[in-house]
This record gives sequence, structure tokens and C-alpha cells, in this order.
Amino acid sequence: MNKQFNLSIESPCQENYNEFSPTCNGGFCKSCKTEVVDFSGMDSQEITDYFKNNTTQNVCGRFKSSQLTAHQPTIPIKRTSNFLNGLAFAFLSLFALNSAQSQTIHPKPATSENPPSKIQDTSFQKTFIVKGTVSDNEAPLPGVNVVLQGTSIGTSTDFDGNFEFPIKLKKGDVLVFSYVGMESQKLVITNDQTASNVTLKVNMSMTECMILGKVAVKKAYKSKRR
Repeated sequence: MNKQFNLSIESPCQENYNEFSPTCNGGFCKSCKTEVVDFSGMDSQEITDYFKNNTTQNVCGRFKSSQLTAHQPTIPIKRTSNFLNGLAFAFLSLFALNSAQSQTIHPKPATSENPPSKIQDTSFQKTFIVKGTVSDNEAPLPGVNVVLQGTSIGTSTDFDGNFEFPIKLKKGDVLVFSYVGMESQKLVITNDQTASNVTLKVNMSMTECMILGKVAVKKAYKSKRR
């Protein structure tokens, strides 16, 4: 049985999303004192998963007009019976055990090729300040949101498109750059120069209307599949 649902925003919000403080999932609206989830960069399955796992009744979101439509979860692929898999694994394990017992084991003397003192401590990683300039193909972009992926820590570019991230980052951290009308961009940090010059591209699919507001979720119907 596959549940399909429709999304709609009955009373669109007139606030400027670009002026919201960046959060982990989108932006914080000071007028409503609530987080607005940015769904505009999600595909249908990601939107479906969000509302399937969401425990909050009221959700404010930012959508492209084309996303306010019916969403249907994907049908999970049937897997081989766990009983058959377990039975096969048991036979293979028994065969391997018998083979191992039939062989004489000759333990090798311990060597000191890799003494413990040479083991590198990876618990400490170098951190550094990341700063740069964000622009489009023609000029710097002010007000671009720059957020550390998976957190609500972020900043925005100034009038000249410059930014300096508020905390030190380490290799492997991911910065997410987002701006209305532009494609969001993710950068994996490798050094302090990774984000020195970031260029955002116009998102052609976002020339359509962007809608903010409280999301209404309505179940359309249940389809039975054999």
C-alpha cells in the first residue's frame, strides 16, 4: 500500500527569506519566531522522507511552485528472505571452520616493524580560518548565506561579497552557499584557500515563483499494489 500526499501553502508569507538568519535546515524568521525549512533544493523523495519522519505538526517551508504538488514514496525493493540468507551463511561458516581446523597453525614470532611509538595520533586535526568572496558571473553577491553543513553555524557575505567564517574549520568540513535565484553550492574544505573565490550560478528552474508559509499536508489516496 503506497500513501500519496499533496503539499500546499494556503496563506503565503511575505517575509524576505534572504534576510533570515541561516539555520541547519533553512532560515530563522524573526517575525514568526520560527525556523523556515528550505525545501527548494530537495527532490521529491527527500521531501517525502522529511514529512514522513517529521514529528512537528506545524512546518513553515520555502518551496518552488512546482514542488507544491503530489508526492509519492518510492516502493521498497523486496529482498531475499532473511532465513535463506542465514541458512547459507551458516553452511559457509561451518565449511570454513572445518577447513581451518584441518590445517596446522604455525604462529609467527611477533615483530617490531611498527612500534607503537610510530603510530600517528589522528585525534588532533589542524584548524584554520576560512574566508573568501562570493560572486556570480558579473559581480560580487551581498547577503549570501554561508553555513557549516549539519549545523546552524553560519554567516553572510557583506556588501562586497566578502565573508569570514565565525569559527575555525578543519579539513573535511563542508560549507553550503545559498542565495535566492542561484544554485546552492557545497564546498569541501581542504585548506584556508578553499573558499577564497566562490562563483554561484543562476538556477534556471528558480525563475518560477518561490513560496513561503505554513505547509498543509493532505493525504490524497492510497494505491494498492500487488
